[in-house]
Amino acid sequence: MEGSFDSRPWLRCYRCWSTDLEVQVHYDGVHKIDLETGERAEPIEQIQEAVVQCVDCMHDQPHLLFVGDRVEPIEDRWERMVAGTPWVASCTVSVNTDEVETCTGPEAADALSYAAFGDHGTREFFTHVRFHKHEDDNRTIVVHLLVELYARSQDEATDVLEEAARGPIAITSLAEESRPPAASGGADPH
Repeated sequence: MEGSFDSRPWLRCYRCWSTDLEVQVHYDGVHKIDLETGERAEPIEQIQEAVVQCVDCMHDQPHLLFVGDRVEPIEDRWERMVAGTPWVASCTVSVNTDEVETCTGPEAADALSYAAFGDHGTREFFTHVRFHKHEDDNRTIVVHLLVELYARSQDEATDVLEEAARGPIAITSLAEESRPPAASGGADPH
C-alpha cells in the first residue's frame, strides 16, 4: 500500500490493534467454455465475498472492505471502532415474527441477533441472546440481548444501537468497558 502506515490508522484490528491482517476471498462463478480453446470464457454469473480478519485475535474487521485489490475503510464506521472503546448494553428489540428465520436449534442465536440488528448483529456487534419471548399472539418476538459494540461516547453507542435496531429497542443498561490490551508490536492508535 502507498503512503506511510501513520496515514492509515484504520488499517489495524479494532479489538487488539494488531496490524497483522489478512483478507479471505471466497469466489463462486459460472463461466462459459470456449469450444475452440477449452479455456474459460465470458462469465455468466460471479459472486465474490471477502472478509478482512486479524491474524492475531482472529476477529473479523467489519470496519474494513476489500474493494478491487485494496482494503479500504468504511467511512462511517472505522473511526468509531478503532478510536472508540467497548460498550456493553443490555437491551430488548421487538421484531415481527416473519423477520426471524428460526428461534430454536443451533442457528437460533444468530437468527435472533440478525432479526434484531441485521448485519450489525452478526458482523459488527458481539451479541449474546439471553432469551426471547413471543407476544401479540405470536406476531412479535421480543429478543433480550447483551451487546458489545465500539463507540467513542455513550451517546454514540446509543445512537449506533438505535440506528441498527430493526424494531423498537429498549436499552436497560449501557456501560463502558476497558479496551483489550494492544497486541504485541501494535501501536496505540491515539
